[in-house]
Amino acid sequence: MSLQRPTIKVTQASNTPKRFVFVLLDDFTLLSFASAVEALRIANRMSESTLYSWELMGEGGITVTCSAGTEFKVDRDLGEIGRDDTVMICGGINIQAATTKKLISWMRREARKGAVMGGLCTAAFSLAKAGLLDGKRATIHWENQDSFAEEFEEVELTKSVFVVDKTRLTTAGGTSSIDLMLKLIANDHGEELANAVADQLIYSSIRTDQDTQRLSVPTRIGVRHPKLSLVIQMMESNIEEPISPAILAKDVGMSTRQLERLFRRYLNRSPKRYYMELRLQKARNLLMQTDMSVINVALACGFASPSHFSKCYRSHYNTTPYRERGSQATRLSI
Repeated sequence: MSLQRPTIKVTQASNTPKRFVFVLLDDFTLLSFASAVEALRIANRMSESTLYSWELMGEGGITVTCSAGTEFKVDRDLGEIGRDDTVMICGGINIQAATTKKLISWMRREARKGAVMGGLCTAAFSLAKAGLLDGKRATIHWENQDSFAEEFEEVELTKSVFVVDKTRLTTAGGTSSIDLMLKLIANDHGEELANAVADQLIYSSIRTDQDTQRLSVPTRIGVRHPKLSLVIQMMESNIEEPISPAILAKDVGMSTRQLERLFRRYLNRSPKRYYMELRLQKARNLLMQTDMSVINVALACGFASPSHFSKCYRSHYNTTPYRERGSQATRLSI
């Protein structure tokens, strides 16, 4: 006896499938792209009707390679799309290099026609570079948040898993594509179908645009201590103008010595050392992902002088900020 899968009844606004155009950029993240396409495919399967269709575009119209090294054949080069199509730019690593002048011009042209434009993973950078996120809310992978905020001050950057702001869609990467697609499917055809798609994906916790993308501080550091978590949150929120350990301790109702013992016990380092590592990590992100001068990077990370910044950077990463910037430029030119 075979079990028959139930068909989800949906109300179709049109007999024409809603079409998505996935634009694959060099080094795009496979998981973000595949998650989005699979959600659409399963929606068709569960409804036993073609609710959605899609095609792949890429510069050159032949193949695009994802960051995992797999090559994908695309349907065609960047070109005209339908007025009701939804465009999804699929980004990944090296997003600056992948955001070419040709891509920017194409996005601007299609956006002027009223196209819905989305950016998966790091592709919010591409949309912002084209000016398509000016005055809008958006999100991007947490690793790119610092550089994005520095470069695109006119965009209201959030830490949400995904953001829908009228005709602009952005996700934080990874499985957040599933959350966005479930939201769109629910809007188009109801919660029952969206939930059925989630079940097929074994996706038991559907996130909304109110959920943040990073794990909580206690989960990340593997320690559940409320005062320690609060101090770390304060550190992460005050990189450009660091707060002294004495003030941090006072703000959580501790003495400086108690704070020192707390950090030594749970993180095996002093508060000052932990704070310095946070600032240097942000500095490295800015050096690798932006064209900011080394001096400006130093200032953005709370260093009063380039010489002090360089000394701390060399001590932690065994290279200077200038060499780090040079090695990144070499990688991008290969």
